[in-house]
Amino acid sequence: MLPTRAALLSLLAALCLVNARAEEPKADVAGAADHPLVRRFAGSWLAGWRVSAWDAAAVPAAPEFQKADKYKFKELVELEGKVTQLLYIAPRGKAALEVWRNYEQALTQAGFRKRFACERDCNDLYFAWVRQLEPTKGFAWAKGDVDTPTGSRYSLSSALSPDQGRMLVGTLGKPGQEATVLLYNALAANASTGLTATYLQIVEPRAMATGQVSVDPAALQSGLAAEGRVTLTGLFFDTGRTELKPESRTQLDAMAELLKTQPALKAWVVGHTDNIGSFEANEKLSLARAQAVVAALTAAPYKVDTRRLAPKGLASLAPVAGNGDEAGRARNRRVELVAQ
Repeated sequence: MLPTRAALLSLLAALCLVNARAEEPKADVAGAADHPLVRRFAGSWLAGWRVSAWDAAAVPAAPEFQKADKYKFKELVELEGKVTQLLYIAPRGKAALEVWRNYEQALTQAGFRKRFACERDCNDLYFAWVRQLEPTKGFAWAKGDVDTPTGSRYSLSSALSPDQGRMLVGTLGKPGQEATVLLYNALAANASTGLTATYLQIVEPRAMATGQVSVDPAALQSGLAAEGRVTLTGLFFDTGRTELKPESRTQLDAMAELLKTQPALKAWVVGHTDNIGSFEANEKLSLARAQAVVAALTAAPYKVDTRRLAPKGLASLAPVAGNGDEAGRARNRRVELVAQ
């Protein structure tokens, strides 16, 4: 039996309604805005974001993977500062490559310095990035979904995909004040949506607000008495560097006071790292940081007897947390005072 003219008109109206709903303009996630360094592709909506005034973050150093696990990067660039993460959905009909080239051109014109780029066969890069660094963890999401022309829907949290994926990592800004930028672009969810998702992560160097935690010499003594060691949470270094930052002064004061009130105490100052990078490099870094602490305490104004302190570097041999995510790696990057 052939459908009546009325039935056909009703079906056509329903299809038009589905398409109209799919094309309805979406509102940005509440409270979100573009980062001033990199604006959105024209007509895009901001589907998800996360901003932290000061936090740790990481980006791949290169599209190279560990031999034992191809979904873990061989090396990461560890960063600290203001972290901004944004996920955009471009207007329907805009090809992923068109969106990509526009971002690439805008970054280049702004003086972007490329660390690496991947424009084809980037599946392994995508899966290592998503599994190891969890780029949308902690995101706030807009209302709505990733819609297809036929009315199917996918959650915004699934908008990042490996389909036609491309990644660009580098820096932007004046020397010494460079922001690190990661750009990822791909089909949103999958090819059926006809949409493009773009992810931006921007990490700006920024000094951490200090003076928020006091260090009590008695607490150091309690830790040594209870466990024979204590983590020196008030010591700060720039990523990959061995020079103590000025905000470490409060911790050094407390250590010097402890050594003054406990004249018989002798201790190891032990540096630790996460497992990113080669063991040899991490061993040198952990030892150099321990040496920097000893040097600071044995110099003016503290002038602790050099025979009471000895530096050691253990690299990643004594983790206190897993190295599978940034939170665990941050806990493992530490300096400890260990009673001899």
